[in-house]
Amino acid sequence: MIVVTTPTGQIGGELVRLLLEREERIRVVVRDPARLDDAVRQRVEIVSGSHDDPAVLDRALSGAEALFWLVPPNPLAPSAEAHYVPFARAGAAAVARHDVGHVVGVSSAGHGWPEPAGVLSAAFAMDAELRTSGAAYRALSMPFYMENLLRQRAPLSEHGAFSLTCAGDAPLATIATRDVAAVAADLLTDLSWAGQDDLPVFGPDRLTPEGMAEVISQELGRPVAYRRMGLDDYATLLRSQGASEQAVGDLTQAFAAQDHGIYDADWAVAAPAPTDFRTWCREVLKPAVHAASS
Repeated sequence: MIVVTTPTGQIGGELVRLLLEREERIRVVVRDPARLDDAVRQRVEIVSGSHDDPAVLDRALSGAEALFWLVPPNPLAPSAEAHYVPFARAGAAAVARHDVGHVVGVSSAGHGWPEPAGVLSAAFAMDAELRTSGAAYRALSMPFYMENLLRQRAPLSEHGAFSLTCAGDAPLATIATRDVAAVAADLLTDLSWAGQDDLPVFGPDRLTPEGMAEVISQELGRPVAYRRMGLDDYATLLRSQGASEQAVGDLTQAFAAQDHGIYDADWAVAAPAPTDFRTWCREVLKPAVHAASS
């Protein structure tokens, strides 16, 4: 039995699809079962609730061999660490209680970064808690998600531009969420691995944001520019969207660490993922931008 958390998210939903294709037995932990596709609901065991609840975890992990762990976002949490760590602490205790042998968690690249990194530091703290379970553990260590660009459908459609905080001429490591799910599926269906380790998985490109803009331009068939946003301006934008000061700090610290190379050491050793940026733009971003403009 494989237990999957966040089965309605981008990564968790794709993981469930891949595991069902392989005829695996799956139990999902979901706050709102109505959000599951009907076809999925008929083929999985469902545990309703949140996976920071020990009672929910006890129901989910009974008889389980492996667990996929991802902490859902909560913009109302007092801090990223105050959100991630209690989830992980509850998960580690439940994994130990039920003697679950293998855990795959979604984390960030950059373990060992010496400076505060906001949301990324919270992910590292999560990994440390999950390792206390004693289970074999793989922290899928991810760089910048290509899907983050989907939040900029409107400016891409209306203004032909997108913005990040990093330098336009510095390579930015990226990953597609479907590749994260594929790596997780392989680990969860072949439990021959042991020990506890970080597993960086990066996409095959070494594009700069300016290079990304060129690819997007070619795929959309119209000019697209990259406009760098300063961290102060990004903080102002977050506040205008209602973010708390702690959330602003957590996010700006994370992007500052990204700007200063938190992913660089892992890039040299990362397992290569198959989805390149151009393919992702053609198959995911382009349809989303066209939908936004229609």
